[in-house]
Amino acid sequence: MKKVKKILIVAGDPNSINSEIIFKSWLKLNNSIKKKIYVIANYDLIQEQFSELNYSLRLKKVGNLNITGESNELKIINVGLKFHKVFSVEKKNASSYVLNCLDLAHKLALNDDVLGLINCAIDKSLLSKKNIGVTEYLATKCGLNNKSEVMMIKNDQLAVCPITTHLDIKNVSQNIKSKTIITKIKTIQKSLKKLFKKKPKIGVLGLNPHNGELKKNTEEITEIIPAIKYLKNLGFNINGPLAADSVFINDYKNYDIIVGMYHDQVLTPFKTLFKFDAINITLGLKYFRASPDHGVAKNIIKNDKADPGSLIKAIKYINNL
Repeated sequence: MKKVKKILIVAGDPNSINSEIIFKSWLKLNNSIKKKIYVIANYDLIQEQFSELNYSLRLKKVGNLNITGESNELKIINVGLKFHKVFSVEKKNASSYVLNCLDLAHKLALNDDVLGLINCAIDKSLLSKKNIGVTEYLATKCGLNNKSEVMMIKNDQLAVCPITTHLDIKNVSQNIKSKTIITKIKTIQKSLKKLFKKKPKIGVLGLNPHNGELKKNTEEITEIIPAIKYLKNLGFNINGPLAADSVFINDYKNYDIIVGMYHDQVLTPFKTLFKFDAINITLGLKYFRASPDHGVAKNIIKNDKADPGSLIKAIKYINNL
């Protein structure tokens, strides 16, 4: 009998809408997917949050991935957490809890019987290091040193990737290097060929307004164009530098993926076009990792307004790998 591969869900930030979207997602999943799901969380916290939200769902505390349950039972691999108020966990406790959950998820995701992991939203300040998100944290756990992993935001119509991720704007320029661009686009091509069985058509944006008018000593001339030429010579289906101020009007439809130089250069127009109809995928890790494309949304906790659509998309995406 073929062994069922598992899907790991890290419940994420305890002070968030995560318990709401986990519950709402569960109601929309079929039994075959439910059997694969293991939530990495504090059992008591989830139980009490569900109770406060008036949710009725059978929970089962399990010690490892070998323990199964009924299809209607949400299996929780318990991680310790000290808390007094269920939606107001002290930051110090929340931070250690989130890090312990991610560390356990990383360890378990390395197993062959795991399809991949999904982390629900996490306030980046809980990860303790400046400019570090889950993408960078898991990349470091995988020994990548934040050099070859790539953040990808994707839906059925488009994917976008930033070369730099959680950097302040003042630090972006100094981190735009040909070597980095080449390394990350190689990761993109390798990953997309594996995931989608196709060679992607890649559009690369410039950094400066109007590509710096291609003036001497701009990043377009010194770093971006040399990287594109190098990759073209290797046979990549790649074009650029494209003008960032106009490509998202219509030209983006000519590409499978648009690669930008910094976070908001590609995420702002993507979300303007598609709102939160997307999932966040990290390319280049030792396992498949995704997350919903939204934040912790503390302002709507307990208001029954959280949309589970992105988490559902992430779960179904991993299930179909």
